[in-house]
Amino acid sequence: MSETENVLTAKVWNLAHVMNNAGVGSGDYVEQVTYLLFLKLDAEREEDGLPSLLPEECRWARLAALSGRELAQHYARTLETLSTQPGLVGTIYTRARNTIEEPAHLHRLVRMIGAESWSGFGVDVKGAIYESLLERTASDTKSGAGQYFTPRPVIQACVEVVDPRPGQTICDPACGTAGFLLAAFEHMRQKPEARDRETGRKMREEGFTGFDIVAGVARLAAMNLYLHGLGRADVTPIHRADALLADPGRRWDVILTNPPFGRRQSIQVFTGDGETGNRRFWPLRCGDIDLERLRRDRDQLWAEAVARYRAGAPWWITATAL
Repeated sequence: MSETENVLTAKVWNLAHVMNNAGVGSGDYVEQVTYLLFLKLDAEREEDGLPSLLPEECRWARLAALSGRELAQHYARTLETLSTQPGLVGTIYTRARNTIEEPAHLHRLVRMIGAESWSGFGVDVKGAIYESLLERTASDTKSGAGQYFTPRPVIQACVEVVDPRPGQTICDPACGTAGFLLAAFEHMRQKPEARDRETGRKMREEGFTGFDIVAGVARLAAMNLYLHGLGRADVTPIHRADALLADPGRRWDVILTNPPFGRRQSIQVFTGDGETGNRRFWPLRCGDIDLERLRRDRDQLWAEAVARYRAGAPWWITATAL
């Protein structure tokens, strides 16, 4: 990371420790940073002559002028309003709520976000800062976020083997915080074909799609791609949905994913006539690979895969050895 990235990441994360002492977990803290940072970036869009994506009463200037209980109340109303918006805004603010109970701590976070001109940093800098926050949150075992964050060396190894190219469309049906999509983008934009302006535009705006069933995780993925300049301002490439329940009606050239290997589970299904029923999902077997065992041995699998990749060995044979 650059010096700027290190300084800003430390600044944002140091406040996380203060919030943690006040009862705000690291996962909740990153969510509040996400909400407020999007508001600030929208205000900076307006300063650059671009239209705001937000209703008038939900914009940064109104929030930043408040303090105390008035700030907390206005912030809660803002989150509630934005949760009903379509497109990217609705994805980021789905089920959003303020988890910072003390207004003074909320005011401190607002001031920290407001002190920076975030648009002045390149997408690489903003994206790296946010990615670093996600990685630190994932390493906090109390947050439970690690299950949505695949180790980056594993992602990098998968992308290098698959070798996606500009012009191809990429999908991650269990995208977590969008690590596979971002790694694929970084890989693809190094190709000579990406230098073509139209190819580069289509790659950024239409080349990547992600699904996740958890609203909070889809929020982080959408913000992660937004900060990296992927997708469009009004349309998010991240969808909060179970990609396995129904045919999405679209096909992609490349699938890059680290799907969850869970125990059998039952979900409630609502039919067209209003009746409900239970759909069972059982551990699957692919050839000689027992996915239930693969789930149990996941940490060991990743550790072995990373070690093989770093040593230049064919890391993918570890799965067939299970």
